[in-house]
Amino acid sequence: MSNTTKWAIDKSHSTLNFKAKHLMITSVTGTFGNYDAQIETNGNDFSSAQIQFSAEIASVNTGNEQRDGHLKSDDFFNAETYPTLSFKSTDATRKNDKSFILHGDLTIRNVTLPVDLDVDVNGIVKDPWGNTKAGVSFRTKINRKEYGLNFHVLNEAGNLLVSDDIRIEGDFQLSVAE
Repeated sequence: MSNTTKWAIDKSHSTLNFKAKHLMITSVTGTFGNYDAQIETNGNDFSSAQIQFSAEIASVNTGNEQRDGHLKSDDFFNAETYPTLSFKSTDATRKNDKSFILHGDLTIRNVTLPVDLDVDVNGIVKDPWGNTKAGVSFRTKINRKEYGLNFHVLNEAGNLLVSDDIRIEGDFQLSVAE
């Protein structure tokens, strides 16, 4: 890319969440506290982005220490054997001036599958100190069992304790990297 812009995640103004249904009646939200990305765009065109992203499994947080420990176990992520999850973009399809579908490969527990992220570019601005900032949000849905997160328990009504479908959502504030 001749006009390459490198971006860094401003973690103090960013979130990475996942949501799963519990007993199929409520959603439980979790976050990953430690993550990083290498993001390059052609100028400020995020639909041209080349992205490599990783999150540390041990940083999972649902607000419940016992549940977090279970998520890190072999029933789910197996953080000891597979300490990170990762995403690498492969292509993008523009929807309009501010939205696109980012195609890529998501790896969890050493299983890599294609995934599409719905991405919105929420704006590019200068902060009060003259730094260029961009806001992007994204969302997708995956089936956790396709990645080997196979914990399976039914309640007495026959409902799953944890849904197979997991929603992944992020809001990132990015800054031009030095």
